[in-house]
Amino acid sequence: MSLLTVNELTKRYDDKLAVDHINIQFDPGKCVALIGPNGAGKTTTLRMLSGLIKPTSGKVSFEGMGQHDDIRRLIGYLPQYPIFHTWMTGKEFLIYVGRLAFLSKEEATKRTNELLKLVGLEDAVNKRIGKYSGGMKQRLGIAQAIIHHPKILMLDEPVASLDPIGRRDVLSLLETLKQEMTILFSTHILSDADEVSDELLLLHDGKIVESGSMDDLRQKYQTSEIELAFQDDPVTYQKTLEKLPSIGTCYLNKNMLFVTAENIQQARKEILTSAAREDWPLTSYSIKRTSLEDLFMKAVNN
Repeated sequence: MSLLTVNELTKRYDDKLAVDHINIQFDPGKCVALIGPNGAGKTTTLRMLSGLIKPTSGKVSFEGMGQHDDIRRLIGYLPQYPIFHTWMTGKEFLIYVGRLAFLSKEEATKRTNELLKLVGLEDAVNKRIGKYSGGMKQRLGIAQAIIHHPKILMLDEPVASLDPIGRRDVLSLLETLKQEMTILFSTHILSDADEVSDELLLLHDGKIVESGSMDDLRQKYQTSEIELAFQDDPVTYQKTLEKLPSIGTCYLNKNMLFVTAENIQQARKEILTSAAREDWPLTSYSIKRTSLEDLFMKAVNN
């Protein structure tokens, strides 16, 4: 059964349709990336799902929750630009947040100690947040978002403003957390989504243009293309390749030959057989893997 179901969710600001009748189901234990360029409607979608803003129309339903029940206990939320009381220490801040989430003082303290260790801040428990790096603040923000044991963690562009070290720390943390809870995070950095997510939601102009697992989407939009490089002029081998039965097209680009085929395995066999028989000076051979950027552009153009 789905943890969270979204039906025809829509948000309009005057004459601007920010989110356009989207339908989603989130299963327990998944890490889902909401992908789209700036202005696609990612933040608006997350804010509606978390209850921070009301939709113009549509419905968000949590498993086992009534229409008037408070959904906040089920959700952990981290905005793109979290705000902290910088004069507090990390430990003080988490205990404070835990008390706001109706944990007892003992529960809040115990949970704070657990989370500071989990997010790698155990050596900075008594350091004022104003002295934290960007990556440390982001990890502290994730800790405050999950202090009350939510069922789903929602993160808005969690690594967009971080340096490479901070980005790596947060992505590693998400890999750990997705073993314990459902995660939904928005991003326009496609490599991050490719690295940690189990499923993708591609958002464009407020609409979900494609959804599914990486494997399913790659299979659907797979480009069957082989790249070949030679020690000498590749034009010499282009005519031979074009005559092979399995080859669709063969074109030259920057001293590389690119071959497309319906049956990529048959094309591979024919190409390598010809190369071995005629002793081609082949320096590299690779089957092109559809990138997430290619996949997104194809989905949008469709």
